Amino acid sequence: MKRIVVAAGALLFGAGVVVAQQDVAVKQDNLMRAQAKSLYTVMLKTVKGEIPYDQAAINAAIAQLEESVPTIASVFATNPKEDVVNATYGSSQKIWQNKADFDSKIPPVVKAIADAKGKIKDVASLKVAYDSINSKCTDCHETYRLKLK
Repeated sequence: MKRIVVAAGALLFGAGVVVAQQDVAVKQDNLMRAQAKSLYTVMLKTVKGEIPYDQAAINAAIAQLEESVPTIASVFATNPKEDVVNATYGSSQKIWQNKADFDSKIPPVVKAIADAKGKIKDVASLKVAYDSINSKCTDCHETYRLKLK
């Protein structure tokens, strides 16, 4: 009887660890997806003329980025050691192998967002802001993001 209880406890503990790791991976994925929505779905599509210029939407996108980008280091503090099921992109293990370099990529993005805030008034100024912010995001993505599919 004791063996059954111990075995069941070990299985539940193992399942709890897997669920916890998946929760961390999902939190990380959700953060990146929200930022991608602001940067690519709102800003880039506006720059490309795929959606009409909407100052309120642009302001909301900048505000979302301004609020969420500084949280990247803390959201990526834990290595989930697995990717979100069916995700298109994942996190490279290089993040946790060189966390200081990963974290150093965040302040330039924060600065680019701060520099753009309040200066976007039309598509031309949005393009300048988008290019600046996206180039800083890409600095990190080139090293620390994996294409899974």
